Amino acid sequence: MSEHIVRLRWDAVPHEKQEKTYSRDHKAIISPTVTIPVSAAAEYLGNASCADPEQLLVNALASCHMLYFLAICEGSGYAVTAYQDEASGRVSKSPDGGMWVSDIALRPKATFGGEKQPDREALRRLHDRAHKGCFIANSIKCHVSIEIQ
Repeated sequence: MSEHIVRLRWDAVPHEKQEKTYSRDHKAIISPTVTIPVSAAAEYLGNASCADPEQLLVNALASCHMLYFLAICEGSGYAVTAYQDEASGRVSKSPDGGMWVSDIALRPKATFGGEKQPDREALRRLHDRAHKGCFIANSIKCHVSIEIQ
């Protein structure tokens, strides 16, 4: 199969706005040329100008779904010319009292070119197949909704 490696780098420095605590800012090093600035969510003393782990989880799901969707469309003879998503995730308290990403909503909007155009039912089937095949969707336990735009 495949293995996916991310190196994290964090150095202890004081928090810019909160005395007596540390900065949550760190780096996710994806490759020699790709580094993502990451922090905790602003609600958890993080830096709002950085990606937070919850956003990256939502992005991972939305990206995986899109890539699977594009592959299915190509194999089914549909020409996708553009794709957008306004994905969102919600953090809430779990039944055992811990915090978790409880819900992720994908709001995909695909534009098709060519003569073959999916109707609403075909579009639903394509997204259902993409969701069932998405590696990330198969790896998480939160509720995922797909609200086709």
